[in-house]
Amino acid sequence: MALDQYNEEEEEDNGMSFLDHLEQLRWHLLRSISAILVFMVLAFLAKGFVFGQVILGPSKIDFVTYRVLCQLSDFFSLPALCIEKLPFIIQSRQMTGQFSMHITSSLVIGLIAAFPYVFWEVWRFISPGLYAKEKNAARGAVFFVSLLFFMGASFGYYILSPLSINFLSNYQLDPSIANEFDITSYVSTLSMLVLASAVMFQLPIVIYFLTQAGLVSSLMLKTYRRHAIVVILVLSALITPPDVISQILIAMPILVLYEAGIIIAKRLEKKRRKEELENGF
Repeated sequence: MALDQYNEEEEEDNGMSFLDHLEQLRWHLLRSISAILVFMVLAFLAKGFVFGQVILGPSKIDFVTYRVLCQLSDFFSLPALCIEKLPFIIQSRQMTGQFSMHITSSLVIGLIAAFPYVFWEVWRFISPGLYAKEKNAARGAVFFVSLLFFMGASFGYYILSPLSINFLSNYQLDPSIANEFDITSYVSTLSMLVLASAVMFQLPIVIYFLTQAGLVSSLMLKTYRRHAIVVILVLSALITPPDVISQILIAMPILVLYEAGIIIAKRLEKKRRKEELENGF
């Protein structure tokens, strides 16, 4: 919370001390954690669906992404598009491997499912410390942040993960070396791709608030576009497997979102200039 936006006199006026704000924060955190735990327990109980259909979905050749690629392959007469086999098996080499991954995957799904509510709780704590103008500027923040989060998670799950898994499962140093992946490695890779995509899709929101704060401008974003492209490519290389296709796939939508951020910054600047003219500045 923006604690520097009020002083001791204001604290006395609204009847809330610093400790009262900490107590309020504690309840927001408790409700957020409770929501995550609820979805986590539901995911844990639905083990068959969660693991059989969701977690292990991209590892099966009948996954929706692979089916669509084969349909596109037939339509465009490009056999290379169709993924017909995934030559790997998933194993658990540790005694607690399957159980620990059951808990970990349930936690990740609980976090993703509860994200809108968690962000809403965070917003409820932050918003009282904002000025009326700042609240108006951030109207709809919960909706747009949640929308971009789920768009990024969907992109990571349905596009990035299947193609990355296909690349890694077909990559061999020598035909005598079989690909046998540990369940821990598989779940960790899938979770990283999905969550990283969800976070990176927040770029327009970040640009929006930075522009509102006067820290960036559309001209600055245009000037440093080339630098931004390099940074995006580096980040894409860090969060994806070491194949060019996966890196390009994650970089392309982020570049589009960067350009959308420039448009957002332009509109905000235009609106700001209009308000200044109306106010006689």
